[in-house]
Amino acid sequence: MANTAHLVRRQSSQNLNPQRSLDRLEMKELRGRLVVENGASSAGYGATNVAFDDSSPGAKTGAKLGSGEGKAVFRPEAGEDERESWDSKLTFLLATVGYAVGLGNVWRFPYLAQKNGGGAFLIPYFVMLAIEGIPIFYLELAIGQRLRKGAIGVWNQVSPFLGGIGISSAVVSFNVALYYNTIIAWCLFYFVQSFQAELPWSRCPNRYWDNGSYTEEPECKVSSPTQYFWYRSTLMVSEDINSPEQFNWKIALALLVAWVLVYMCMIKGIASSGKVVYVTATFPYIVLIIFFFRGVTLKGMGDGLRHLFTPKWWTLADPVVWLEAGTQIFFSLGLAFGGLIAFSSYNPVNNNCYRDAIMVSLTNCFTSMFAGIVVFSIIGFKATMIHERCLADRNSTLLALQADPTANLTVPECDLEKELDKSASGTGLAFIIFTEAINQFPGAQFWSILFFLMLFTLGIDSQFGTLEGVVTSIVDMKLFPNLRKELLTGGICLTCCLLSMCFAHGAGSYVFVLFDNFSGNFPLLIIAFFECIGVSYVYGLKRFADDIELMTGRRPGLYWLVCWKYLSPLAMLSILVASFVEIAVDGSGYSAWVAARGDTERHAWPVWALVLIAVLVLMSVLWIPVVAIARAFGYVIVDDNDQAWFPADDLRDFHGIVPHSVTAAEKVLFCIHEDGSEGLCCPTGAPDEDEDT
Repeated sequence: MANTAHLVRRQSSQNLNPQRSLDRLEMKELRGRLVVENGASSAGYGATNVAFDDSSPGAKTGAKLGSGEGKAVFRPEAGEDERESWDSKLTFLLATVGYAVGLGNVWRFPYLAQKNGGGAFLIPYFVMLAIEGIPIFYLELAIGQRLRKGAIGVWNQVSPFLGGIGISSAVVSFNVALYYNTIIAWCLFYFVQSFQAELPWSRCPNRYWDNGSYTEEPECKVSSPTQYFWYRSTLMVSEDINSPEQFNWKIALALLVAWVLVYMCMIKGIASSGKVVYVTATFPYIVLIIFFFRGVTLKGMGDGLRHLFTPKWWTLADPVVWLEAGTQIFFSLGLAFGGLIAFSSYNPVNNNCYRDAIMVSLTNCFTSMFAGIVVFSIIGFKATMIHERCLADRNSTLLALQADPTANLTVPECDLEKELDKSASGTGLAFIIFTEAINQFPGAQFWSILFFLMLFTLGIDSQFGTLEGVVTSIVDMKLFPNLRKELLTGGICLTCCLLSMCFAHGAGSYVFVLFDNFSGNFPLLIIAFFECIGVSYVYGLKRFADDIELMTGRRPGLYWLVCWKYLSPLAMLSILVASFVEIAVDGSGYSAWVAARGDTERHAWPVWALVLIAVLVLMSVLWIPVVAIARAFGYVIVDDNDQAWFPADDLRDFHGIVPHSVTAAEKVLFCIHEDGSEGLCCPTGAPDEDEDT
């Protein structure tokens, strides 16, 4: 009966096609008259926005022309999309680049490259980009643009059993937003401190005694001024995670300011954050270029770059190098958070998401390499200055020993390579290593202001994307249907602000490390794995490829289909298993500050911290099986039955697309049958050819 009904529906559709064609011709003629009589159509955003003129290979000129420039402008006859939308294509690209390019590009990639083989690290880096990074980035942009919802709505529409993927993404985004804004607060604190006549981390402070005398702070003498200011003045760090000691009101105030700034930038949704990204997405590049020209003029620049890029080919045989390359690609692109899906859902339905995925992914990677050049040119300068001072001390010591061979003097050992090896990642690079190098610049305050303002802008637009994934999911789910979006955003920011105060005490930096290591890493890998499974084995590769062809005018090649169905899930699974093995072999812990030695030492996580780790991971990933099991027993957790607006017939006419015939390669590689079903163990139904909602 089902087949008979489908045949009748198809036959009816064929009988109506002549009438549909006549109706469309009449509509085109009327619309063309309106454009001519009124001069131009309205400049509203969406499918009719001239800022998104289609330039795809299948674009045609003719019946659907805009303002007379000869470019094809898609004007759907199935009605307009009522969804909120970007002002222009440039706004979307800047927002996506700002979201993808974050702090990790500046303070993690250079460290990983130097640590894992220098120039040789670029081989696993680009291999993982090709099989994992760009394919999943492309997948998320395409599925969001096609289904026009946040992460929860998208995956629930792919299958009601997969709605838990979207909830997991929203939970992870919320957890990451909690601690990520702490970095922004630290940057704001250092930014304000940079306006002092003398940078407070340029020399050790004095300790004053009751008799009026003073000496240098002992903790600073055994460490360094930059380490002392970071651990003692900024973090007010305790001896371990079990001893919070005192509340850090300075960082608490900085956190409050950071959350207020985030809310002000997001108060009107993409209408407000879309304006802000013109500054936050471009300013870091301006500062990096300024630092680049400053860095290449510094003494020792060549030694720093040589140390960074000299290939150590033997490291390619180390599986840890491939693991860290894959992990860096995955997290630097911001995959599986739901932010990319939310951003692309505001795009016109005929936007070229393929070109966007390639452009943004490559921009992200080349930004990482450019940042590595900038960072290590300055680290090379710092190492050279320290090495030259060491040589001067060594020469004076040797002269003293020549004058008095019995003197009890130790000749210092000077090794430039060891100084270059003393780089760090994350907060250690930004707040200790780099600030120490800035101390040696003339006009150090100016360079410090530039640097921390750059870090602030890098962080805050990534925070937009992370929180947008949460807000969009809640709005699309209509959990608070009568609550205006700006009030919902304010409530989320207020909740996050209150919870983030757990990072504003003596042990707060240790709690931050716990969140950084576990709230996102494992859950995001699991989410990305199920995203690939959902598209490839449930939604259907042929159906997904058909949708992309309708949207862009170009069908994705076999390479992308192979990545989505086989290579990318395998990469996710390999990284996940390797990460578990690494923790099982090496253990897991945090670096605690030892004031007496002026150094850090490794501590194991206490039992309550291990419980918190388990809670952070499980509260994110358990939604995937829970929603599926509940749906199997008839309980509906995610209830979103609104079909996405998708003018398939208009897109087909616009791009001149003919039905795709299944190729022999598709039959062999993906088990796609002539009727549109596919797969071996998880067959999917044929797509509805008349879908036009």
